[in-house]
Parts: sequence; structure tokens; C-alpha cells
Amino acid sequence: MRILVISDIHANLDALEAVLENAGKVDGVWCLGDLVGYGPDPNECIQRIRLLPNVLCLIGNHDAAALGIIDVESFNRDASIAALWTRDHLTDASRKYLESLPERLTTDYDVELVHGSPRNPVWEYLLDIYTAEDNFRFFKTRYCFVGHTHLPLAYIYRQQARHVLLRQLKDRERLLLEERSILNPGSVGQPRDYDPRSAYAIFDTETNIWETHRVDYDILSVQKRILDAGLPTRHAERLAQGW
Repeated sequence: MRILVISDIHANLDALEAVLENAGKVDGVWCLGDLVGYGPDPNECIQRIRLLPNVLCLIGNHDAAALGIIDVESFNRDASIAALWTRDHLTDASRKYLESLPERLTTDYDVELVHGSPRNPVWEYLLDIYTAEDNFRFFKTRYCFVGHTHLPLAYIYRQQARHVLLRQLKDRERLLLEERSILNPGSVGQPRDYDPRSAYAIFDTETNIWETHRVDYDILSVQKRILDAGLPTRHAERLAQGW
């Protein structure tokens, strides 16, 4: 099975379409949450995801904020403005779809899916080896796929040495998963590793190979729609530099 793994679309339809086209034929899609927030196309992105064949999708913290499940005061000012804008612009169908999404899923391929971390599926950021090492206790599968940080990373638990190795993953890097691992495909709609290209991963369930990918998309078009919608200028500016 060739699985497309995506996360943090953040209402960026151009980026999502570029990823889907670049990935080509896949047997399924695993979306790790944050379909909305920051960007100008929440309903269009939700509709595109929900109609994909063989899709598994989770709720992220921005999705929860758009539903009023999370208080927007827990976000920074610009993120809270976008969350309230999204809440006002969601259609009933989009809202119902987000409400249907679980916080975690366990697949048939010894993989657990969460947005943030195994310990806190919606909110916790895995940004260092110490936090990641703690989180290996909170899932029983061989692998856990996460999003939330917008960074393509791998945390690999070295059983013999009993420590966690952090790998920052580059475009077209192929990683054979031989040990327990926590993996992040990066962000479709708002990368934060100073590479503005959309990020995604392909997971081959037969070979246990994880391959990261980057793809260009029409950033200027998205920036214009962000500004036309009255969303914070910062959300448009950061797309060009990937921060």
C-alpha cells in the first residue's frame, strides 16, 4: 500500500492541490489534522479532503478552535483572528465534517495517527528529543505519525542504545523504518523550516519506507486571497519564506 501522509493544510487549497497532483496514484490518504486556520480556503480544503478515496483524517487544534472546542485566547493574536474568521465562514457541511473527526486513530499497519503527540493528541508539540522520548511510552504501535510542528522530522528510538535520534528530513529522503519511530511529514499549507514548498510524505506499508517530498505551488495567489479576505498580513508574508 502506498499511503499519502499529510498534515497542517491550513486552508491553503493551492498547496493541497499541488501535493495531491505531485503524489500521483496512492492507495490511501492519512491526514493528521489542521485542515483549517491561517488560510483563506477552509471549506474548499475540507471538501477536497472528505471526498478523497480511502482517507483517514484527524482533528487538529485549529480545527477544534474553529468549532469553539478550544478557546481562541490560547492562540496568539493573529492565529486567534484567523480562527474566529474561519468559525464565521464555515458552512454547515464543513462544520459537521470537522465535528466527526477523531483525536487519534490506529491503523491496520501498526501505525498510530495523532495531530500533536501520543500523550496529548491535539496540543503537544514534539520539538526536541526529550519530549519525544517521553512520548514513546504513550503509544503501543511500532510507529506514530504526527503533525502540528510543521517540520518534517523523524524521532527514532534506538533500542540498543536506549536513546532517541532526531532526523531532519529533506526532499526525496528515503528512510527505512527498522525501529520504533515518530514521524512528521511537515506542513502542506504553511511550512516552517524555511523551505516554502509544501511538504508531504509517502509511506509504503510493504517495505516500511518513509519518503519525504516537497512541491512548489502558487504562493502569490494564496497571499492575495489571504489579504482580500482581511486575514492578518503576517499569514501571507510567512508563506514566501517558509517560517
